Amino acid sequence: MMWDDFDQTLAELRCRGRMRQLHPRRLDGVHLVDAAGRRLINFGSNDYLGLASFVASKSIRVDSVGAQASGLVCGWTDRHQLLAETIARFEQTEAALVFPTGFAACSGTVSAICRQGDLILSDELNHASLIDGCRLSKAERIVYPHRDVDAVARLLAAHRDAHRRVWIVTDSVFSMDGHVAPLGDLCEVAAGHDATLIVDEAHGTGILGDHGSGACEAWGVKADIPIRIGTLSKALGGQGGFVACPQVVADYLVNHCRPLIYSTALSMPAVESALVALADPQEIRRRRDRVCALARRVRAELGLACAAIESGIPIVPIPIGSDADAVSASQRLYDLGMFVPAIRPPTVPEGQARLRLSLSAGHSDEMVDRLIEGLPSF
Repeated sequence: MMWDDFDQTLAELRCRGRMRQLHPRRLDGVHLVDAAGRRLINFGSNDYLGLASFVASKSIRVDSVGAQASGLVCGWTDRHQLLAETIARFEQTEAALVFPTGFAACSGTVSAICRQGDLILSDELNHASLIDGCRLSKAERIVYPHRDVDAVARLLAAHRDAHRRVWIVTDSVFSMDGHVAPLGDLCEVAAGHDATLIVDEAHGTGILGDHGSGACEAWGVKADIPIRIGTLSKALGGQGGFVACPQVVADYLVNHCRPLIYSTALSMPAVESALVALADPQEIRRRRDRVCALARRVRAELGLACAAIESGIPIVPIPIGSDADAVSASQRLYDLGMFVPAIRPPTVPEGQARLRLSLSAGHSDEMVDRLIEGLPSF
């Protein structure tokens, strides 16, 4: 009756083997403990630097668990301000703002900044949070083929004059492929057409660049990309999101970005966790060097070719093809004591189901040996 269409949609998902469910598990460093008490090596986490358990081992004192209000009411504390200033220094920008989640940072920033009369060019494999931000904005939107700089140049030549501003929106590291966006080439094309890049560094922060601030640093184009979005919940091991930007953009977002204005500010434990994670640049670099070395080793031993800049990305996709085969492969690894998620449409294109290996500085050599030994049978 009232929910019949929901039942039908779910039945179709079950029939296609795409029904998703939440499975309660306990986190224990680089292990997961499932509901049956089975301990698994976790190769599905985005905790690339292993900072989640490292920060948890530190003594963090807070006077309140929640921020108690939105930032514009009274939720923006002196600790939020310190975190924003720390991120701005880390990113070498005039200002930074902290959001409750990375999703809110992406969707809120893009939807607020890209306005009526503007044009957005969006990579077809962008994260859902960027896609939603593009859809929520009042700008015209065109999706371009993945990492296709020539296509971007053609679109700019055809459409630039008809729009007040043009924004090129892209992930820096694509979360399901481990690809790195050609930011240098995109900056060059953008400069020739008076366009501006907005880059989401969610999977680049802590991994790429001499100081670990991401792909923009690695490509040497930080100064050419004024708006960079990031998260505190992946390599930095915590929770929350941020945008690093000029002060005028930060001021504009404070007055126009709905997820920032109307959400309770980031919780105090999350703020303190991020400050601990960012406090020791040497520790970040040490852990980054470890996980990148593991990523290069896994790719070499599995014979996975990629561009040099991508060789150390901790996201290692293993192409499978069909949904059923990907699920079967994941289950076989589970039976061997390893959690490696099967990624299926709509997260990835039809016919491109895969295993997504996610490496961490907390993984031992023995754990990676076990992973590699378990993969050749596929």
